[in-house]
Amino acid sequence: MILTNKLTPDSACRTFLSNDTHFASLYNAILFDGKQVIHPERLVRYENDTSFIIDDTKSVENKKRRRDIVVKTDINGVYCLLSIEHQSTIDFEMVIRCGIYEMLEYLKQLKNKKNKRLVPQVMIVFYTGDKKWNAPVKLSNYFDIPEELKPYFNDWKIYLVDVKEIDTSKIKDEQTRYFIEAIQEMYKGNYEGLHRKVKMNRDNFIYAAIITGSLDLIRDLPEGDEIDMCEGMERMAEGFRNEGRKEGLMEGEKREKKITLLSQLKVKLGNVSNQLEEAIQNSSIEKLNTLTLSIFDITSEEDVLKIIN
Repeated sequence: MILTNKLTPDSACRTFLSNDTHFASLYNAILFDGKQVIHPERLVRYENDTSFIIDDTKSVENKKRRRDIVVKTDINGVYCLLSIEHQSTIDFEMVIRCGIYEMLEYLKQLKNKKNKRLVPQVMIVFYTGDKKWNAPVKLSNYFDIPEELKPYFNDWKIYLVDVKEIDTSKIKDEQTRYFIEAIQEMYKGNYEGLHRKVKMNRDNFIYAAIITGSLDLIRDLPEGDEIDMCEGMERMAEGFRNEGRKEGLMEGEKREKKITLLSQLKVKLGNVSNQLEEAIQNSSIEKLNTLTLSIFDITSEEDVLKIIN
């Protein structure tokens, strides 16, 4: 059982993408238009802790950097490092961070390898936030560069992928496709769209709900490793309908109470000012109940305002 209170959007996404099939399916869809270039059975987890020291005249700072997921694999017989850095929020330092990750990895390889041939790296920044990304995606976004220097400037860039814009038709693995589509539909508030994920892995649905902040959707999920989304979403819809009915009844009760109180006050005071009527209209049900109990003691508008303010 998943302890949802222990998971953040970052940890939920990392857990999902730690599955080799999910990782490979997402990479193939994003980079290769769905062509099966990366094979899950040939992925090997890669240790990616990297420490470095920033040394200046004021301080020495020892930092440790770790990318979310890094795997080693081969493409046409050539070994490569593939990584995913998950972002649930917009980060204006992202280009710099990714540049540090990759350059430190190359430095580590140079120190450890005798033949000085490096393993190439590709990193996807996988963004799952609800807002549109508005931070830099390349180094030149940070600067005003003189035209004369542009041909000589090394413009480091990141490959940013927004989950809301992924073409899911290119994702071959069904559960990976359902996961991405579930996130997209949750952000749209499209519960009908969620119905179409006929047999979705229950944990993956929970991860999607955590990533999008849609925890209400997992409150009444049926048990089991796989959930029938038609049944599950109908339960959720019924729950929302019941809540709507309760809210509707409460609003109806509140409206009736306001009408009754205003009628009683007009009888007692002879007239009700616009200010007092507006104050009553904006009062909570608790204040209205208190006023109802005190109605026989009311002698002026000031008495009413003291109770509801």
